[in-house]
Amino acid sequence: MRDKHTPESALGRPGAGRAARLRPCKPAEARQAVERAVTECCLAGHTSCDAGALSDAVLVASELTTNAILHGGGITDFEVDVVGPQVRVSVSDRSDELPVAVPPTDPRGRRRVGGRGWPIVCRLARDVHVCDLPSGGKRITVLVPLS
Repeated sequence: MRDKHTPESALGRPGAGRAARLRPCKPAEARQAVERAVTECCLAGHTSCDAGALSDAVLVASELTTNAILHGGGITDFEVDVVGPQVRVSVSDRSDELPVAVPPTDPRGRRRVGGRGWPIVCRLARDVHVCDLPSGGKRITVLVPLS
């Protein structure tokens, strides 16, 4: 089963149910969109949702959107699809810079604030793809297992 959801449809705003690309969103809206998409899919299939897996997918969406805002010049597109036993989350931003993992401490051994989002995404997602966009910027697409 493949369902497409956007933060707009997941939040019940006008245009709900459209499988369209969206304008930028906030991390909270991305979390709600993932939760709604997975929950609706589980209800439609009369299956129970794995709370831990759902939590992982929500965290990944939150980290990707937060990173796009903090490091990518803002979110230019967001999409969430439930594809079989996985949820696919795609976030686009304005930056051509690839995401990087930074050491938890600086050269003097002091703990850094932040820098944990990308490692979290890479650890929880099964597939992580970063691609350049023709108009500039990049799109990060990940698959997070739901079981």
